[in-house]
Amino acid sequence: MDTVMLSRIQFASTTIFHYFFVPVSIGLALLIAIMETMYVRKGNDEYKRMAQFWGKLFLINFAVGVVTGILQEFQFGMNWSDYSRFVGDVFGAPLAIEALLAFFLESTFIGIWIFGWDKVSKRIHLLSIWLVALGTMLSAFWILLANSFMQHPVGFAVNNGRAEMNDIWALVTNGQLLVEFPHTVLAAYATGAFLVTGISAYKLLKKQDVSFFRKSFEIAAIVGIISSFGVAIAGHAQAQYLVGTQPMKMAASEGLWDDSDDPAAWTVFAAIDPENKMSTHEVKIPYLLSFLSYSKFSGSVKGMNTLQAEYEQAYGPGDYIPPVRTTFWSFRIMVAAGSLMIALGVYAIYLMWRKKMERPNTWFMRFMFWGLLLPPIANTSGWIMTEMGRQPWTVFGLMTTEDSVSPNITSGQVLFSVISFTTIYAILGLVLVGLFIKVIKKGPYAMDNDHGESHDPYNKEGSHAFS
Repeated sequence: MDTVMLSRIQFASTTIFHYFFVPVSIGLALLIAIMETMYVRKGNDEYKRMAQFWGKLFLINFAVGVVTGILQEFQFGMNWSDYSRFVGDVFGAPLAIEALLAFFLESTFIGIWIFGWDKVSKRIHLLSIWLVALGTMLSAFWILLANSFMQHPVGFAVNNGRAEMNDIWALVTNGQLLVEFPHTVLAAYATGAFLVTGISAYKLLKKQDVSFFRKSFEIAAIVGIISSFGVAIAGHAQAQYLVGTQPMKMAASEGLWDDSDDPAAWTVFAAIDPENKMSTHEVKIPYLLSFLSYSKFSGSVKGMNTLQAEYEQAYGPGDYIPPVRTTFWSFRIMVAAGSLMIALGVYAIYLMWRKKMERPNTWFMRFMFWGLLLPPIANTSGWIMTEMGRQPWTVFGLMTTEDSVSPNITSGQVLFSVISFTTIYAILGLVLVGLFIKVIKKGPYAMDNDHGESHDPYNKEGSHAFS
């Protein structure tokens, strides 16, 4: 493989691995803040214990996520130096703001939250975890602002062969960011929620700490169903935005080679043949693609052949069709995983409404346990569709991936770093899974069992209210 392909593989692998942790941190931070809020308002120590238990998983995940994220920025200098030279004045600013503002906000108040249980008042302590949750959202905002520039470049001018920022407000109000940010953050909330419901379901199946994990399940299920529906709504808005700004990505995600009929049908299944530029064995739902694209049951969507001709006129000779199979199927995997999340969430809310969580169906709890894998599947496939569908561009319409790679590196050097990083990430992944399992097995009352007391600084009597 050449340096371009190896560099793409490396960036894809490290990004995907890093993004396993980011949504978990964002989602768990919100849930922990909600749990501690209930503790402060109701005075029920079980909610405090919930915040502490799920907080352990959050801290483990946050620590590993920070380590995996460091290599992301290193890669811009190592493998993508021409890209960094060209757009560094635009792309570097939001990354710097994320590090100086959002990450420091998270780190500072995480420290207060960890060590402040018996040092500050309950309300100050509660404020610290809400500020951590805010910090995770701000981190996502600035990172997505940088990504949105790659998808839809605005707020810049090219001077002396470099893109220079001339309108920060245009970047902040980029239409791509306004549809990408809510979609991503809501997906992160769903990720944290389904992690909590999945672990809680496992514990309920084992009949361990039933009251604790039933309450955890119910709180997370409410957050999960709201955020899952929100993801679907935000995704619909994002698809409509793509029709106007990246129509090639939209056409590739549909395997649409020629212009669609009016109204346009959405393709459920198709055999994609990129060599002959055709799709066969198609199974379609009438009218649905028109609705996804225009919010009405009429309207045609341009195909890749038409867009290829338009792009050649606009950008010069070249192949502007992305990897169609990957774009097509990653989109459908994302939709399928999201639909299953909504189905599981709806049934969980139904059980809560009918007050059947006391003795829920075993099969449903097993589904909920494995359901914790659905958000990572949806997140990963969604990002693959987003990034692969933009090819051959690094910055859409401005800079190609081939022109972005570092000119003075060899394929052997990149291959060595791919193997090294993958090995390190595999070790980190095993460490995280091992620590998660250890904490989950010990359960929320491990501290009581070890020391024979509740260790509740706000409970003057130190009673065993829930053991």
